[in-house]
Amino acid sequence: VKDYGGVGGIKTVNVRSMGTNHTGVVYDGVQLGNAQNGQIDLGQFSLDNIEAISLHNGQKSQILQPARDFGSAGTIYMRTRTPRFDNGESYHARAAVRFGSFDLLNPSALVELKLSERVNASLSAEWITSTGKYKFRYRRVNPAGELAYDTTAVRQNGDINSTRIELNVNGSLTGGEWHFKAYNYNSERGVPGAIVNNVWRRGERIWDNNSFAQANFTKTIGNFTTLNSAKYAFYRTHYVNNDDKQVKVDNLYRQREFYFSTANEYVLTDWWRVSASYDFAWNTLSADMYDFAKPDRITNLIAAATAIDLGRLKIQASALGTFVHDHLRGQESPKDKHVFTPAVYASFAPLRSTTDLTVRAFCKRSFRMPTFNDLYYADMGNSKLNPERVTQYNAGVVFDRTRHGFVQNARVSVDAYYNKVKDKIVAYPKGQQFRWTMLNLGVVDIRGIDAAAQMTVNPTGSLYVTLRAQYTYQRAIDVTNPADNYYRDQIPYIPRHSGAAVANVSWRRWNLNYSFIYVGERYNQQENIRYNYTQPWYTSDVSVSRDFTFGRVNFRALAEINNLLNQDYDVIINYPMPKRNFRISLTVEI
Repeated sequence: VKDYGGVGGIKTVNVRSMGTNHTGVVYDGVQLGNAQNGQIDLGQFSLDNIEAISLHNGQKSQILQPARDFGSAGTIYMRTRTPRFDNGESYHARAAVRFGSFDLLNPSALVELKLSERVNASLSAEWITSTGKYKFRYRRVNPAGELAYDTTAVRQNGDINSTRIELNVNGSLTGGEWHFKAYNYNSERGVPGAIVNNVWRRGERIWDNNSFAQANFTKTIGNFTTLNSAKYAFYRTHYVNNDDKQVKVDNLYRQREFYFSTANEYVLTDWWRVSASYDFAWNTLSADMYDFAKPDRITNLIAAATAIDLGRLKIQASALGTFVHDHLRGQESPKDKHVFTPAVYASFAPLRSTTDLTVRAFCKRSFRMPTFNDLYYADMGNSKLNPERVTQYNAGVVFDRTRHGFVQNARVSVDAYYNKVKDKIVAYPKGQQFRWTMLNLGVVDIRGIDAAAQMTVNPTGSLYVTLRAQYTYQRAIDVTNPADNYYRDQIPYIPRHSGAAVANVSWRRWNLNYSFIYVGERYNQQENIRYNYTQPWYTSDVSVSRDFTFGRVNFRALAEINNLLNQDYDVIINYPMPKRNFRISLTVEI
């Protein structure tokens, strides 16, 4: 996770060193898009209404999915809470309020209604406000090893005032179901920016108003199942820079997206299924900048997949064709782009007596289209860019056992992977100061190991203890040009070693959680030299909660302490993260 600090800081995810733009984010069955810069800010979405989050390397095992879902190198799936009513219930209501460090105030509310036996609806709303002012230590050493700065300061211009409102309507029908979602996120945020050469001032602010409506429909008739989705999104971004030491900027961007998908699956036999998907997407970007290209993009995606389940052996294969046409108003349009990306997945249970042990492997090609900023940004874009291509190989083993008794669940997995990124898009200076252009210059070789373990034990009837641990080794090196000073150096911000550990203790109505995250040493520029060295960081977070009931009303009180050991650290260099901070929340549910 890349985190630029504070409540309102941008938060993105980079899976296996391939870059944020290669990670798809699917929200209730429809992938989120950002044609302008290709990055999804997960900070704009709330956990308050999320029922499940899952991460899939490559793609998930279902072949009934939109064509666009086959295209990402890794995908995060977020699913909102679906109302469930017992006999005699017709509504649920929940309200929560959080207080915390940096003047945080975060109330939220959720109402769920049973409109009929087949239709239900939910309305969720949330408000976040915070000054974003937190203390941090700023310490820098010059190349000679002498101390340049060492001071404690307060982070400025990190305030946020945001609202989120979300409507969901869900329906069931014979052999199928349908869902409708309307979403709006509105925020004003300060952009604290990087702290460089002991300069703290920042005059940047950003206003976001993002709205979308989406619907999907699933129906099964005999051996045939169809999944159809549609979405319209409008994103408005207003960026202002009033810093008196920089060029004044006041730009307004508008993005529009229309998306339609149809996916169809047919069961040929008890062990063989096939599917075909077609997606259409239209994206446009306009801005009030002089001579802006105002691009339109039409994307057609066609996918075919098959899945074979022979019990101990499972095989899945897919092929995706992507056809992109960009149109520029008043300028020559670039050539159309066509990309073909296949994938093959297999898993095998080697022991006849049990399926607890599974060996798995996959090979996949994927790509990411150059964004509108890459192609058409003034004085920087390059309309002749090729798509950035990735080839992924993965082999691993999983042991997963669930039983009754002292050990309730045990799971261990180890995966080794190799990824190669070709035509990596990089910003390259073209001679004049402050003038850069985008080129396909990069080739990155990525090799790594992911290891994870989890165990849940039940020492007594009401006491449960869950332990989780994860370790990742990554060697992600630049192999573009042997003449470069950074040839075969680790790419920026990718640690060789990282890991996490989580402990959860549940006893009656009490819950205690402890989380430890470790990120090893990294380099913040391409050359792995002392000047670019970034120290390892680790954090410890702890929380305790208590559930209690009065009549029909359920309460939950939660207290959290983050960065318990008060560590000074940067996830991104010159963007200091908060030191020890706390949150207290109370949730009431009927």
